[in-house]
Amino acid sequence: MPVRIENQTCYFKVNEDGQEHSLQAADVTVSTDIPKAMSYVQLDADRVYITEQEADALTVAGAIDGRQHKKVTEPGSAI
Repeated sequence: MPVRIENQTCYFKVNEDGQEHSLQAADVTVSTDIPKAMSYVQLDADRVYITEQEADALTVAGAIDGRQHKKVTEPGSAI
């Protein structure tokens, strides 16, 4: 899991060495990469792709939910 949350502080694993980037949940926006049909968080110049479970946990902790939920019947849906 590249994300852990403690007391509304979010820690994102940014490399294989275990280095983490931390932000307050209120400063995090969860977005959607439509072509990949995946959620991500933008950290400086890097995108950290996350699971929907992690995205939900971030929003519960106070992150902004900027995801675009597509339905099968909507144009541009990856489903």
